[in-house]
Amino acid sequence: MKVILEISNLEIRRGGVKILDGVNWRVEHGRHWAILGANGSGKTSLLSALTGYLMPTAGKIYLLGKKYGKSDWRELRKQIGIVSSSVRQMMNDGEPAIETVASGKFAMIDLWTRLSRADKNRAQNILKQIECSHLAGREWRVLSQGERQRILIGRALMANPRVLILDEPCAGLDPAAREHFLHFLQRLGSKKNSPTLILVTHHVEEIMPVFSHVLILKNGRVFAAGEKPKIITTKNLSSAFAAKMRLQSKANRFTMSVLPKRGAVI
Repeated sequence: MKVILEISNLEIRRGGVKILDGVNWRVEHGRHWAILGANGSGKTSLLSALTGYLMPTAGKIYLLGKKYGKSDWRELRKQIGIVSSSVRQMMNDGEPAIETVASGKFAMIDLWTRLSRADKNRAQNILKQIECSHLAGREWRVLSQGERQRILIGRALMANPRVLILDEPCAGLDPAAREHFLHFLQRLGSKKNSPTLILVTHHVEEIMPVFSHVLILKNGRVFAAGEKPKIITTKNLSSAFAAKMRLQSKANRFTMSVLPKRGAVI
């Protein structure tokens, strides 16, 4: 099976503090991953290293067989699409959705160049792929949170990435919008030509059946990684989040609740 992403003994230190410590991780084609971890576990630093915004102190990162530091990471980074709150906050309120999607080709916020017919056609096709054709002319300011997340996914897809990172994409969505968005992710990841999806979340409820593998980070280290049924367990989650958990599953979906400490007043 073709290796899309491989990390070996990754270490990141800043100001004498070890943020990531000996992280090893291998992502193969056709396997979608979810990354879980408490606040401060190293999720954000790992994403920053993958996208070339945080220089590792030690270790190796390979994307599509090319090594970070030995290849032009600016070009390699185009193979990694990312949807995050930081990108969402930079969008131009008056920009129509089709231009937001098209801007992904140029890695540009607030598109200022004229679109070619080919770019418009591709953006229209992507809007159809993300089930948003009806939003083509709608401005960013009037889109719902869920619609904005889909449009940002379309923007990332415009560059035809091999990996699509979704950094807490459900933050700010109400329960109904979250569920609609998660089912959209399920359909997207199930398509034959889908990029490899990496979902970063705190919530096991957001890990749809399409995600086959899970990585759990704890204190900057890989606490557990592998096939989802083996990794998402009450024991692992209780340890990762330093609290006693109750885990339930139904139809390949999970729910998790925190049990009160013995003797706690409720």
